[in-house]
Parts: sequence; structure tokens; C-alpha cells
Amino acid sequence: MSTQVETMNAQQVASRLVQLCREGKNVEAINELYDDNIVSIEPEGSPMAGKTVGKQAVLESTNRWFDSVEQLHSVAISNPLVSDNFFACTMNVDATYKEHGRNVMNELCVFEVRDGKIVNDQFFYNTTGH
Repeated sequence: MSTQVETMNAQQVASRLVQLCREGKNVEAINELYDDNIVSIEPEGSPMAGKTVGKQAVLESTNRWFDSVEQLHSVAISNPLVSDNFFACTMNVDATYKEHGRNVMNELCVFEVRDGKIVNDQFFYNTTGH
């Protein structure tokens, strides 16, 4: 008799990601929900600009971002909007950065889920500082 593990659908992955991020457990979210071959894209003009490939590289990038923050004033994440194997949510971050001072960033985060894991993510936000 074989045991079959049920794969999470996009709604379940989306709900879990939002829950973990709201708890400040971003690294745990990556470890639990991201595919080993994740492709992550940040907008041109941002300090994190470009494409990052692989879970380890995404973890390193996330840790670099956390290391750049002097103080996190607030983080707000919307409920996810799910369509087929994609979901999106907004994230608003008010932080003081070690090198750039205080900044409020509002972004749209779009994710693709395949076989119960996030395989692509892309972030959209204003990179001109306005």
C-alpha cells in the first residue's frame, strides 16, 4: 500500500505564504514553499534588480535585504487573489535602511505554482523613489 501525499493547490500555497509573511517568517516561507529551481524577478532600477534563479540564491538575496534594514516599521500583506495556478498579493513595507534612510515601498507580488511549489515570482514597484 502506497501513501500518497496530496500536493497543495495554488490557493493553499497562497494562503500559507501570506500567513508566514504576516508572521515575519519570510525565510521559512521560501524554505517551505519555493521550488528548488525558483525564478525570481525584481524590477530594473531597484537595488535587487534582475533575475535570481534557485532557492539558495533567493534565500541569499532575501537575507541581504534583511541585512540592509535598520528598522522595520510596518509590513502589510493583502489577501491573495488566485487564478488557476497563479496568485497575486500586495505588500507594503515601511522600513529604515542602513544606507538609504526611511522608505515606504508598495509592491505587487505575482507568483506561479506548479506541483505545490512556487516556481516563479515577480515583483512590481516604483524604483524612482517617489
